[in-house]
Amino acid sequence: MAKSKVLVVGGTGYIGRRIVRASLAEGHITYVLQRRELGFDIDKLQMLLSFKNQGARLIEGSFSDHQSLVDAVKQVDVVICTMSGVHFRSHNILLQLKLVDAIKQAGNIKRFLPSEFGTDPARMGHALEPGRVTFDEKMTVRRAIEDAKIPYTYVVANCFAGYFAANLSQTETLLPPKEKLNIYGDGNVKVVYMDEDDVGLYTIKTIDDPRTLNKTLNIRPPENILSQRELVEKWEKLSGKELQKISISEKDWIASMKGLDLAGQVGVTHFYHFFYEGCLTNFEIGEEGEEASKLYPDVKYTRMDEYLKLYL
Repeated sequence: MAKSKVLVVGGTGYIGRRIVRASLAEGHITYVLQRRELGFDIDKLQMLLSFKNQGARLIEGSFSDHQSLVDAVKQVDVVICTMSGVHFRSHNILLQLKLVDAIKQAGNIKRFLPSEFGTDPARMGHALEPGRVTFDEKMTVRRAIEDAKIPYTYVVANCFAGYFAANLSQTETLLPPKEKLNIYGDGNVKVVYMDEDDVGLYTIKTIDDPRTLNKTLNIRPPENILSQRELVEKWEKLSGKELQKISISEKDWIASMKGLDLAGQVGVTHFYHFFYEGCLTNFEIGEEGEEASKLYPDVKYTRMDEYLKLYL
């Protein structure tokens, strides 16, 4: 069977660039949307040109020009959107509704993967304000996709290692702390840490797989289901240094939102759901979903002790 042609929207972003590379490596004809609003962003332009040099095809389009999106979509079989949904960068989740309209009009897309790649929003109807806006907006996009009868796969990738593992799940740094760190509650709630390159590969693996059609792909490989304490223990073993651990109660963590800007408050609520409530692992994957490492056992996913070695 011929491999699907892929369009990546948001290909210069944090996860998008990895999906572009994985798509090329897996032998897909890969298009990357080059937005007309690029302006003088030389870093994005050079990344786009590097993709072109690796074999990707750049296609111009704009979210302010509906027909340009339709024309871009018509070139491919699969659309993957990776637009940012985090508040400390840019927050563009609902902009995808324009892409949904374009896909609906084009009528040729075999699979659409919207910008998810975090927590499953279908399980977050109880989420705290103000962080719940992320989940609510993703559910708005999901409803639009399903109402338009567009074939889909939703990718739930849990915690990106670059933001959650390297810093031992701290909020003030991206690097491992040197002396002390915060532990959320007792530190024993299980979360899922994922190397971002592995997320890109699992995502591309799913696009031609009938087992994931109109389902949620949960990227939850067993050896990366770890508590915060287990992650810290791995780092202490690698570094040879024991860190001072400061336990923060659930009540004190929620109270820490006071005085923070919106992005900070969103972060606190998301950390609450991950590290106190255990929303990433406190459920069994049902008929509506599949687990990536079971579907694709050939993928040699990165374990966190191996990942952390980079930071020694």
